[in-house]
Amino acid sequence: MKYIGNLIVLFFLSATTLLAQDTARYIGETLSNVDYHHGQLTPAVGVHNIQVFRANREHPEWAGGMNWTYNHQPMLCYWNNTFYMHFLSNPVGEHIAPGATYLFTSKDGYNWSKPIDLFPIYKIPDGFKKKEDTAIAKNADAVMHQRMGFYVAKNNKLLALGYYGIALYPKDDPNDGNGIGRVVREIKADGSFGPIYFIRYNHDFNEKNTSYPFYKKSKDKDFVFACDELLAQPLQMQQWVEEADRNDPLIPLKKELKAFNYYHLPNGKVVGFWKNALTSVSENGGKSWQYSPLRAPGFVNSNAKIWGQKTSDGKYMTVYNPSEFRWPLALSVSDDGLNYKNLLLVNGEITSMRYGGNYKSYGPQYVRGIQEMNGNPPDKNAWVSYSVNKEDMWVAKIPVPVKSSVDKPVADDFNFLKDGEELNKWNIYSPLWAPVSIVKENGEKYLSLKDFDPFDLAKAERIIPEASNVKIEFSVTPKQSANGRLDIEVQDARNTPCLRISFDSIGNIITKAGYRDKGLTKYETGKRYDFVIELNTATRLYTISINGSEPNRNIIFAPIHNVHHVTFRTGGVRRFPNADTPTDQMYDLPNAGEKDKEAAFLIDYLKTNKLN
Repeated sequence: MKYIGNLIVLFFLSATTLLAQDTARYIGETLSNVDYHHGQLTPAVGVHNIQVFRANREHPEWAGGMNWTYNHQPMLCYWNNTFYMHFLSNPVGEHIAPGATYLFTSKDGYNWSKPIDLFPIYKIPDGFKKKEDTAIAKNADAVMHQRMGFYVAKNNKLLALGYYGIALYPKDDPNDGNGIGRVVREIKADGSFGPIYFIRYNHDFNEKNTSYPFYKKSKDKDFVFACDELLAQPLQMQQWVEEADRNDPLIPLKKELKAFNYYHLPNGKVVGFWKNALTSVSENGGKSWQYSPLRAPGFVNSNAKIWGQKTSDGKYMTVYNPSEFRWPLALSVSDDGLNYKNLLLVNGEITSMRYGGNYKSYGPQYVRGIQEMNGNPPDKNAWVSYSVNKEDMWVAKIPVPVKSSVDKPVADDFNFLKDGEELNKWNIYSPLWAPVSIVKENGEKYLSLKDFDPFDLAKAERIIPEASNVKIEFSVTPKQSANGRLDIEVQDARNTPCLRISFDSIGNIITKAGYRDKGLTKYETGKRYDFVIELNTATRLYTISINGSEPNRNIIFAPIHNVHHVTFRTGGVRRFPNADTPTDQMYDLPNAGEKDKEAAFLIDYLKTNKLN
């Protein structure tokens, strides 16, 4: 009993200490449900998820010339009016050489360049052997593994950084402090690159046994100055902790910590985050930390990255997977940088993992935004990068300020909305092979959903004023009638659909009626269909009128209290993977690199009004 009493006292003292110190914590009530890819989380208004790169082993010509299918750990910055993203890549699986780092650029965050070789394959010296390991390198290549991607120096030099790690067998660890070292090169304003240099070696390597010179050998004094500036900053060095030598004097906090990022509070203190939602606070710019990093109270996060930043409205945001899995991708907002109060959806879609491989995990994951010194996009929104299934690269634009609801009736006639702003209040999920965009045909503007991806879909959602009794009007023009599919759903704030209307692949417009589908009418290629839906969630009844027809009476197939958003989607609901799916997929899907026949649907307008 005395032992139990001591434990209670220790717990009380720890809890009291925790409450007394500056600690990032989640104080909201919302939790995610991993039985759904979206976690049953309310979407943040106006988030745009844009696919940057789609892996393709069979047709590298459709993937910027690349045929490697393990792609992960994107890093993002904004400099010279341009977004820069780099990511590491291996042919098939994680930590299985060879490895390299590739770079994309974009002027607007929506249209991205082909991948460019930034840090190429690097050969490990024959005969190399890690301490306390038996594996010996012979004709072996390094793998890339970097927790820091970019640094914009005060002299406006843009440095790109990577780390050459060593993994001599599939379960070897390239970030165990026994790698080769960290490399750096300049990205210039004209798009060209400077030479590659080593900026920091691991203990077994130096200028004599490596293939690139030490950065001090550069004749560019401004480049050397930028590197020296970087090396003098504890917060930048903390990002290197797991890859650097375990006794590296440049690393302030030498613990088993991973994937560091940070932001400053108005009082000058620094809030740091690491994997598993570990957190601590520094009062001296990262030279030391007030307490050993601990799990941020209330945060749920497994062995995946969490991203934290200050936003342009003076608030703070974390973006992460709020579960023990790598889905959904969500955000939380704090007014003071310490107390996070809500949990909203960023991306709740998981496409098929087309290519299996070592340590490949399902879901949108490893999120990373733009670190404080690395630029601010002019739209003042938050931009983050992430990978899906450790295969494809994505970015998300998150509007600031973050909102979860709207209060004005929707009257979106795309032809009359300002160019470039038509989708500001729409949530879109736009893969490269299933793009969502505004198009112009015969002088008229439309919301276009195309789809030629056998494994993914296009999705556009509009959040509307919540109501239990609502009128919804929209039009759809199908560009074909013998292939493709479009589902239109009315959903609540937890993404539960109560009704579904579909353009099926054989020319029918149908609605879901419990177990079965109910036919409404046939549809023709190129003909516009105007819908009027009147829905009452209390009675669970709705009517559909198509092109002025007599309203067709129906009952919703799932009960909800209030309508929150309307969804247009070129594919069905996805429920794989789930919480019981085996961790590692070691097989490829049939025809993984092929395209489907294109289907396209045009939407002229969407209008909603509350009914009495």
